[in-house]
Amino acid sequence: MENNNCIFCNKEKLNIIYEDDIFYVIRDAYPVTTDHTLIILNEHNKTYFDLRDKDIIQLNNIIKFQKDSLIGKDNSITGFNIGINQGETAGQTVMHLHIHLIPRRKGDIDDPRGGVRGVIPSKQKY
Repeated sequence: MENNNCIFCNKEKLNIIYEDDIFYVIRDAYPVTTDHTLIILNEHNKTYFDLRDKDIIQLNNIIKFQKDSLIGKDNSITGFNIGINQGETAGQTVMHLHIHLIPRRKGDIDDPRGGVRGVIPSKQKY
């Protein structure tokens, strides 16, 4: 199902760096860090929880390949955040399944402790 108002359904406007029959990959237009990458489902409006097992395997393969590619071109990358905002209450702003692969570098923030727990600032430190 395609949605003409969805930025991720209008792929001709995007700079796609990889595509297969299930997913495609772009760099985030509003990156958290350099080379912040989005892995996007070709189908509109499915959630992560709707994916078939074979889709999840393919997604994991793409994430690993993108990770290896990024590290291969930038050896300052020492970690990654991988995230999915599923639903408005989780911070999703584009209602089309996409996975964030965010490269991290030593010193990119003062204290990275807590990682994705930072979505609720009071829970970041434990």
